[in-house]
Amino acid sequence: MDKNKRNIKKIVAFVLALSILLTPIISIGESVYDLDYFVQIMDLIQRNYAYEIEEAQLLEGAIKGLFQNLDKNSEYYTEEEFQTLLEELSGDFVGIGVYIKEEKGSIIITEPIKGSPADKAGMKPGDKLISVDGEDVKDKSLEEVISLIKGKADTTVKIGVRRQQKNIYMNIKRAEIQINSVEYNILDNKIGYIKISQFNPHTYENLVSALKKLDNEDISNIIIDLRDNPGGLLGEVVEILNLFIPEGPVVHVKYREDVEQTYYSTLKKTKYNLAVLVNENSASASEIFAGAVQDSKVGTILGVPTYGKGTVQQIIPLLNGDGMKLTIAEYLTPNRININGKGIQPDIIVKNKNENKDLQLQKAIEMLSK
Repeated sequence: MDKNKRNIKKIVAFVLALSILLTPIISIGESVYDLDYFVQIMDLIQRNYAYEIEEAQLLEGAIKGLFQNLDKNSEYYTEEEFQTLLEELSGDFVGIGVYIKEEKGSIIITEPIKGSPADKAGMKPGDKLISVDGEDVKDKSLEEVISLIKGKADTTVKIGVRRQQKNIYMNIKRAEIQINSVEYNILDNKIGYIKISQFNPHTYENLVSALKKLDNEDISNIIIDLRDNPGGLLGEVVEILNLFIPEGPVVHVKYREDVEQTYYSTLKKTKYNLAVLVNENSASASEIFAGAVQDSKVGTILGVPTYGKGTVQQIIPLLNGDGMKLTIAEYLTPNRININGKGIQPDIIVKNKNENKDLQLQKAIEMLSK
């Protein structure tokens, strides 16, 4: 018998063995995906998979699989992932108050939060993180490093960084950090500039404080910078729009079976002339804001088309401390424009082609200076 014939026999034998193995879950006729079918497959994996795997691991994977055919904004979170999500949404967390990123295998400090323990300890943008409580962070993931830095309030963590060929070590006391998503200043020609980085539960109160300062200077021309703002809370952006949009609808939320809810502004008289800056990373609540300004004509949208996330998600805690984010509705601008997948088209298109010049901001200043 030649070599080819022997190989064919081996393949046939393998196929036959596989057929015998799979017999318990094969039925004649049209196959149906149901829970019984799922249990049979899970049992088959547990009995025949080459490596040890716990039933809980299989079930967790199955739960994540439920979201595979949903939209990209619906997601399942393990307990640890869900706690991180809640922290991000709340605008509060316990830590040293620093933004970090992973770059070419290293963990780099991008910016300490102003007034945070990290800021007060002298941490600088560009510092390379080398250790946490004496533990080398080389080859650790961003998530692992964040986990090491986190801890209870008023406890101390020793952070080692590399700066200009020198190792520096800092003992930093962890504290509760509140993220202020609003920055503002006054530009030439009495133009106010307000940068909103996200719509968290503190954005409205911080924005009101900024507007009071601008009001005291008798400033009515304001640039609202929503570039790179990923969005946030629907209720927060609706409350903020009541500061700028005249009486009427600010957004329509459309649920299943054509159930619709409209959110309104009750503002009797507007007092600000707005220029709103957006880019391809302005999403969700940022697009609700830009859409309401555009449709109500209380300002001009400048920049490039936005991300196009025209959906609303609900955060749902689950019994085991885990949770899910589920898309439950789409939203429409006041003029009932659906921007999902399309984004907000700016009134004036301006691209930032030069890294050294903010052409979008310059255009907004020119427009408001006329």
